[in-house]
Amino acid sequence: MSFFGRMLASVGIGSAKVDTVLEKSSYYPGEEVRGVVRIQGGSIEQKVDGILLSVMTTYLQEMNDTKIHKNSEISSIRVSQPITIGVEEFKEIPFTFVLPGNTPLTLGRTPVWIKTAADIQSAVDPTDADHIQVEPSDHQQTVLDAIDTLGFRLKNAESLYAPRMRAALPFVQEFEWVPTSGRYRGRLDELELIFLNNRPDGVDLLLQIDRKATGFMSMLAESMDVDESFVRISLNANELNAGYSRIADILDSVISKYSH
Repeated sequence: MSFFGRMLASVGIGSAKVDTVLEKSSYYPGEEVRGVVRIQGGSIEQKVDGILLSVMTTYLQEMNDTKIHKNSEISSIRVSQPITIGVEEFKEIPFTFVLPGNTPLTLGRTPVWIKTAADIQSAVDPTDADHIQVEPSDHQQTVLDAIDTLGFRLKNAESLYAPRMRAALPFVQEFEWVPTSGRYRGRLDELELIFLNNRPDGVDLLLQIDRKATGFMSMLAESMDVDESFVRISLNANELNAGYSRIADILDSVISKYSH
């Protein structure tokens, strides 16, 4: 191993390369993710101290009246112990992990990707990024279908900085609907939803019900930002497995109390 070769590898020239290959490109929160990390050796032998896979996304944060996007790590898993990669050697390392239940859905402008990082001594660490689609789980889809049944249209979905939620992540994904048909058209401005927990045995929701200003007192309440009601709802697996009509009835009974 020449000094010149080590110097080139230290700046990434002739160094080992990594490439993560996923079994598929679309997953739902709580699903098992499988694939392999391919390592292609470079022009010199190198020691890889470890390979780390991280589930990544972005969220929006307002700072000094400016909105900026920040990267956030949702979870990470080490898929390799220290190994040595010889000159031009090729290795594949299989992996499997569960996509966290709080992974945001890739609706609206929310990206999710798997970042691969190899820790190589005295070298520029090679990285790889693989974007994935995150579809709703069965329980989440049931909730979304129920809201659609009530006459709401999804207007926006984005991840927002929310430190006061005191959750495991610094953000929450907020879904924003507008009533376009049914009895809430003309009575509500918006309906917003956050999946607080997404588990096999059920989901916890936070609803923000924004009443439409229809009179002087309502207009006064709106101007003072007190026209919004926050409601937490827990739905168990039995209720969710009964179908979206059952969930629509539950949500309807809650929303109707705050739409007058």
